[in-house]
Amino acid sequence: MPSDHTIPLSVPVLTGNEWTYVKDCLESKWLSSAGPFVDRFEAEFAARLGIDHAVATVNGTAALHVALQVVGVRPGDVVLVSDLTFIAPVNAIRYLGAEPVLVDAAPDTWQMDVDRVAAYLDGCCERTQGGTVERATGRRVKAVLPVYILGHPVDMEPLLALARTWDLVVVEDATEALGARYRGRPAGTLGHIACFSFNGNKVITTGGGGMIATPDPALASQARHLTTQAKADPVEYVHDAVGYNYRLPNVLAALGCAQLEDLDNRLVAKRRIADHYAKGLAGIDGLSLMTEAPWAESACWLSAVRVDGDRFGMDSRALLARLASDGIQARPLWEPMHRSVPHRSCRVLGGGTADRLFADALSLPSSPDLTPDAQDQVIAAVRTAENTVRSAAAEGLRA
Repeated sequence: MPSDHTIPLSVPVLTGNEWTYVKDCLESKWLSSAGPFVDRFEAEFAARLGIDHAVATVNGTAALHVALQVVGVRPGDVVLVSDLTFIAPVNAIRYLGAEPVLVDAAPDTWQMDVDRVAAYLDGCCERTQGGTVERATGRRVKAVLPVYILGHPVDMEPLLALARTWDLVVVEDATEALGARYRGRPAGTLGHIACFSFNGNKVITTGGGGMIATPDPALASQARHLTTQAKADPVEYVHDAVGYNYRLPNVLAALGCAQLEDLDNRLVAKRRIADHYAKGLAGIDGLSLMTEAPWAESACWLSAVRVDGDRFGMDSRALLARLASDGIQARPLWEPMHRSVPHRSCRVLGGGTADRLFADALSLPSSPDLTPDAQDQVIAAVRTAENTVRSAAAEGLRA
């Protein structure tokens, strides 16, 4: 792959105050998990969401682990979670000794299929004084963890209604959906607690880093306590629980503050990229783009296409290889969790849609600074691949 022509999938953009704020950190010598930028990042992030509390963590997985713990997930509990997801949320459930029950994706939105959640609760569970339990196993069903993949929200209104009826806690994994909205409300403000990631390819980045966001002061206080090794005294090294070294370093929070200042521009750029793919790839038989539901405003973290191999003339992995040969980095979706080696023993509600999306879908280059010319190269490469296979098929028929 010629490195001087490579168009990457998604890379960080550092065009704001990142250098200035990091320099301030270095000069002040506040580098570790205490310092003014940590407090500032938390406050500005919470304000951006319009909620009262945010707790910065060393990464998104740490945020998920602690969020699940503070809402009361315990060993043996059942947590409903998206089957089509990066592995982190399912791992975090297992960290606590709880059981993930994997929920298939909805065919139209690719997000958690809320109808399957309803069917499971109605068909397999009952309410008791201790909460919701499975009839067959007696296990407590404690929480539901919808993962907003590729920047698009789950259909939360019916999911929240189910959670109220069945007394479930809702933990949003809004990692890829910072800036997205559901019926006008920011993603990450709909449930009891939410988690975000600031990995290098996310909408904003701190290199690593994550955030727990919640309107509940008690949950925020517990999360802050656990992420600082459960230190119970500001001076003495006294600890009152098993805690974690999960706080975000000040120098990374400085990056976060600068990135957050540019969030609106990132969202505009991501939307422009998605719209340009929609126009540029329109009319190709066997190729369809991930759509946006009428009740959602996606963050458009990554623009993705679905490839019908029979109609397009090659499957998604062949197209992936063809793009790579042109110096263009695309990426498949995640292996569904019911196929992942560490989680194959988990129960799955459905699974067929996640399997098909895993087989068919590719994410295309979506860096916030992707130029129109570079994006046109991606579009041209897809169209060239289509023309090549159709020409070959036509030659075959003539022969």
